[in-house]
Amino acid sequence: MRQIELKALAKINLGLDVLGKRENGYHDVRMIMQSIYLYDDVKIEKTEESGIFLETNLHFLPTDSSNIAYKAAQMLLEEFDISQGVKIGLNKHIPVAAGLAGGSSNAAAVLFGMNRLFALHLTQEELMERGVKLGADVPYCIMRGTVLAEGIGEQLHKLPAMPKCTVLIAKPPVSVSTKMVYEALDAKEILVHPDIDGLIQGLEQGSLRRVASCMGNVLEDVTIPMYPVIDKIKEEMQACGALNAMMSGSGPTVFGLFENRADARKAQARIREKALAKQVFVTNIHGVRGKQDGTEI
Repeated sequence: MRQIELKALAKINLGLDVLGKRENGYHDVRMIMQSIYLYDDVKIEKTEESGIFLETNLHFLPTDSSNIAYKAAQMLLEEFDISQGVKIGLNKHIPVAAGLAGGSSNAAAVLFGMNRLFALHLTQEELMERGVKLGADVPYCIMRGTVLAEGIGEQLHKLPAMPKCTVLIAKPPVSVSTKMVYEALDAKEILVHPDIDGLIQGLEQGSLRRVASCMGNVLEDVTIPMYPVIDKIKEEMQACGALNAMMSGSGPTVFGLFENRADARKAQARIREKALAKQVFVTNIHGVRGKQDGTEI
């Protein structure tokens, strides 16, 4: 095998709770993560020349060792003393710095793809052990699906698949610093915690409405006052029939869950008309069922 092409899937947080802060600066979290069918195309090729050659369709993204996908390749080349090099092409569709784990998903795809290309025979668990050294979301992006994440996000437990629905994604034109959001959260008392157990029960019951009603993200209390456009997008989605709408991760992306695809399209049009967001996508939940062919990460 000389090359491999992969789909690196985005994620949303159906629930995000922060339980405390560790001495090393990391936060203990309890989150329910869900893959969605919004993805970056990742192409990896072997090269006879040693080194890592990274290309992307976004001019502002770094293509050197500061890129997490580059770091993932570097990790495996060094660990397994691989003399050949790799050429990595990232065709980005997932909004950048948006709370959708685009970078982490790219790194996961590189780990997965190089494992196949170079026949390293690493198990999924072994890939995840390496992934957490790159970022807390990388192990999840290797596992995919509907997952409870605990610890700093690296303790992962599979949950029943999310009920079928349409997902609307809207990324407003603002940049959010995850570090700044968590620092602001540390400075305040968390009075209301999301109902993570209720979410899990909704998944076990296969009830989309129960899942939607229990959604919650403790970081909204920090990010929304900084960027009120997030709340406006949520209101538009709910006005158009979303069962619920919420910020993903530390933001600023908002997602809405819809039973009716036409309602999602209507909300998409209204959000664009009101110039609340340019990057607005109608997509689906991605459930991992049955045998995978290895082309989706």
